[in-house]
Amino acid sequence: MYQSFEELEVWKRACHLAVRIYKLLQECRDYGLRDQMQRGAVSIASNIAEGAERGGKDFIRFLSIARGSAAELRTQCYIAGKIGILPSEQIEQLVSELQEISKMLTGLARSIGTRTEN
Repeated sequence: MYQSFEELEVWKRACHLAVRIYKLLQECRDYGLRDQMQRGAVSIASNIAEGAERGGKDFIRFLSIARGSAAELRTQCYIAGKIGILPSEQIEQLVSELQEISKMLTGLARSIGTRTEN
């Protein structure tokens, strides 16, 4: 069990990813896509935090929203790669990390669901 969201590994990884997205897109002139990707990245960590503070079934719902944001950001990464905003090596690393975060969110939601049922 955790005391606060700051202890959750998935939250730490989501925050690290958001910082990475900001740094990678610092020089990007496609302001629309850059803004979308930055907001999506921040949304993942923010939804984990908000859900954790609410607890119970709300937490599961917010984890689902975070998973949706991760999928949205993955899609934007693919687009950024195809239009040459980010190199394919960066895209592969980001997509891999987003897939791992999504798996962690799913596992955490299952764990919380099991506890709320008991």
